[in-house]
Amino acid sequence: MSRILAYTSPARGHLYPLAPILTELRSRGHEVSLRTLSSQVELMRGLGIDAAPIDPAIEAIEHDDWRARGQQAALRRSVGVFCSRAAHDAPDLRRAIDEERPDACLVDIQSWGGLAAAEAWGGPWAAFCPYPLPLPSRDAPPFGPGLPPARGALGRLRDRALRPLVFGTVERVVVSQLNGVRAGLGLAPVDATTMFTRPPLLLYMTAEPFEYPRSDWPDSVRLVGPCAWDPPADPPEWLADVRRPLVLVTTSSEFQDDGRLVRTALEALADEDVEVVATLPAADATGFEVPANARVLPFVPHAPLLERAACAVTHGGMGATQKALARGVPVCAVPFGRDQLEVARRVEVSGAGTRLPAAKLSAERLRAKVREAMARREGAQRVADAFARAGGPSAAADAFEQRLLSAAASPRV
Repeated sequence: MSRILAYTSPARGHLYPLAPILTELRSRGHEVSLRTLSSQVELMRGLGIDAAPIDPAIEAIEHDDWRARGQQAALRRSVGVFCSRAAHDAPDLRRAIDEERPDACLVDIQSWGGLAAAEAWGGPWAAFCPYPLPLPSRDAPPFGPGLPPARGALGRLRDRALRPLVFGTVERVVVSQLNGVRAGLGLAPVDATTMFTRPPLLLYMTAEPFEYPRSDWPDSVRLVGPCAWDPPADPPEWLADVRRPLVLVTTSSEFQDDGRLVRTALEALADEDVEVVATLPAADATGFEVPANARVLPFVPHAPLLERAACAVTHGGMGATQKALARGVPVCAVPFGRDQLEVARRVEVSGAGTRLPAAKLSAERLRAKVREAMARREGAQRVADAFARAGGPSAAADAFEQRLLSAAASPRV
């Protein structure tokens, strides 16, 4: 069996989808070590994973893109954060490799320094991506604005015209700074495509048709479906008394000032024959006017709620959205920024729910979109069936073993 080292950025939304892959690899007899958020180390150790914290300097750098005005300004802030963290996560992963002497590494796509350090290390390594992959394709619209897929000649003309503009921004804002990180480790530069094809294996945590079907997926990219996971917890006692259809409202696990989604949902659904449960894991859950049919909580395990849910209202985060769809629960996605515009559009295009841009958020509009989403359970179930066929953690572990560990069979020096 092999020794595997995993490394994450300081985001629970990246750690939690990784957890079931690591436990699957461990169940197959591999030794698994992990560097992740300090607050989650004991939780991961409870799963039998040899976990330790990442450099605290990484966690000290706040992801503050929500302060920006406009998508390009937010992108620049995000890039600045990832580059600042890279100055720490590259040497941090190199130290971990020296300490653990792994046979293979598995690195968060958002840890830019970690990715570069794994490549420079020279041993077998892979990346994992729990959000929409911004990989250019002839079969998909340019990534970022949340455009619908092209239809007909005019749509293809739109994509041809916009693709250089959108990816030109990526080249200017993202790739140039990423290449600065890579140069510091003696690595060759990349472009908007090759930055995602450098890993010998990229575990992409979604599946078609939620992701737009493509004929040009690189051989290194494996769509394994969502790998949903919640910390172990008992269902809340009050859930057994809920008789009406349940609507789960979720906000980001990384702060992005999206609390007004909860406030609007409480108003929109106050007179509906539903039970509303809203969670704010990264924001203040107090100070809301809570109607009689609602609860507002900092955290509650989503899995038992989704087993009863008629709809999930999400901020468009990939984790929360796919967690609902994997159970056949239709989604009303209200994107605030980041990759959420793309996630929300995929919800709409796949027929698994509805989309309402945050700029148009109002109680009246949200009420209508939730009602419309509830009628799309059949589309949500189609996506759930496709996710199940993709294989999840088992498929991810299969790909990791077949692509990487067979090449790492020789003893470490």
